[in-house]
Amino acid sequence: MKVVVVSDTHMTRMAKKLPDRLIRELTDADAILHAGDWMTMAVWDMLRAYAETDGVAGNNDGAEIEKKFGQRKILTLGGVRIGIVHGHIGTGKREDTETNAFKSFAGGSVDVIVFGHSHVPVKRERDGVLMFNPGSAADKRKQPKYSFGIFTITGGRLLQAEHIYYDDKS
Repeated sequence: MKVVVVSDTHMTRMAKKLPDRLIRELTDADAILHAGDWMTMAVWDMLRAYAETDGVAGNNDGAEIEKKFGQRKILTLGGVRIGIVHGHIGTGKREDTETNAFKSFAGGSVDVIVFGHSHVPVKRERDGVLMFNPGSAADKRKQPKYSFGIFTITGGRLLQAEHIYYDDKS
C-alpha cells in the first residue's frame, strides 16, 4: 500500500495547483493523508481525485475544514495505526511542534504520528513511535526544498517512510 503524506499546503495563498512532483506520486497512491493547513476544501477535492484522502485541520483552516476533519484522529491503513494531528495545540512555540504532536496520542495507541505546522521535514523514532512531518509541498518557508512523504505499508507493517524533496513547486 502506498500512502502519500502532505501537510501545510497553504493553498491557494502559496500555490494555485498541486505541484507536478507531488502529482507524479499521487497517480498510483492508495491513500493520501493531509496533516492540516489545507486553507480551502478545494485541496481535498484536488487530492481525492487521485485516492481516498483524509486528514485533520490546522491552525490556518476555517470552520468548514475543522468540521469535516477535526483536529486529531487515528486511522488504520494496511494494519498500521497512524495518528494525525497538525501539532499547533500545546506550548505554542514552533520548536515544540513535535512534542505537541507526540503528546496528542496515548502511549501505545499508534505506530506512527503524522504532523505538520512547522514546515520542517522530520523522520525519527520517539519511544517506539515513528514521528513523521512531511514538510510542505507548496510553502517551504526557510527550508531548502519543498517536500512531502511516502509510506509503503505491507503485511501490516510500515516498511518504508521517506521524504521526497524537490526545488520547483510548479
